[in-house]
Amino acid sequence: MVQLSFGARVRKSPFFDSTIKHGVTHFSVYNRMYMATSYGDPKAEYQRLTEGVSLWDVSCERQVEISGPDAAALTQYLCPRDLSTCKIGQGYYVPMCDHDGRIINDPVLLKLAADRFWLSLADSDILLWARAVCAERGFDATVCEPDVSPLAVQGPKAEDVVADVCGDWVRDLKYFWFRETEIDGIPVVVARSGWSKQGGFELYLTDGSRGNELWEIMWKAGEPYGIGPGTPNSTERVESALLSFGTDNDGDANPLELGLGRFVDLDSEADFIGKTALQKIAANGGPARLMTGLLLDGDEPMKSVEHKCPVTQNGRDVGFISTSTYSPRLERNIGIALLETDVVKGADSVVVHTPERDHRGEITSLPF
Repeated sequence: MVQLSFGARVRKSPFFDSTIKHGVTHFSVYNRMYMATSYGDPKAEYQRLTEGVSLWDVSCERQVEISGPDAAALTQYLCPRDLSTCKIGQGYYVPMCDHDGRIINDPVLLKLAADRFWLSLADSDILLWARAVCAERGFDATVCEPDVSPLAVQGPKAEDVVADVCGDWVRDLKYFWFRETEIDGIPVVVARSGWSKQGGFELYLTDGSRGNELWEIMWKAGEPYGIGPGTPNSTERVESALLSFGTDNDGDANPLELGLGRFVDLDSEADFIGKTALQKIAANGGPARLMTGLLLDGDEPMKSVEHKCPVTQNGRDVGFISTSTYSPRLERNIGIALLETDVVKGADSVVVHTPERDHRGEITSLPF
């Protein structure tokens, strides 16, 4: 049996003891933190997420805080969306790019004040990037990692659970909007968000010493609704076509290839890193590749792909499949791939070469 050892080099979350108490069986490492990935019963975890309510430790979703006189200007320069209309208490999905237009993270931006922002990160060192850009460009701003650790409540019954704890005002929160509040004296930011399309909230704990208290409060509130432990669910996210940064892209992918063009404001007056490069791509016929769905053959559920596997058409390499799963909703094998644009637009079949065997893949639009 292969095991993951624990040590001081990788941080434990404020909810770590609670995940152990409730039977976590698997961890990964994400943003240099231990991230719970399973409680040993994938089918039950999927069912809770899609039919009930699930409690997730997602504190590895670290925050970069940008504050100070030039905070708004620096944040705008880092993000490819026009932030001029973003209001305090509102979040924006922002696929950040380097100077060549390559995506380097896809955080949710939270505007807490006119001069204070959080970038709620996927797995990469944006803290170092933001600090370097701030210094090189001479912005008068402070860039730090605050004491903030999200706890997610996800699923169709999540709203009832969070409303029972916080009050019915949470029902009026729009998607990606948030409010600072307290839960039994525990400071949190409550946001309607989460890495699923089943509905839910993220409770951004701002006192890391009280993680297990917050977990138990939400657990007890969720017991009448059948709450159970869970983690970001790979099957549901593939069905919903949610981008998994680092999984679905390679080092050269840009937001236009990944279907994120609506989150990149190339025609706005706002300047941002990667804008010129992305404008050139758009002007020169668009992206060379596109993220697409694949319907895969086989009556039996295939093994999940654990790494990128080549995809060919007529013997020619046309891209890779990044992830696959058996979809209970569709009752068939599905996957997400990054393929040459002409192949995707041609909508012809391809061959996916997995370690298990070759699969025929039928190109389909996303989400499934």
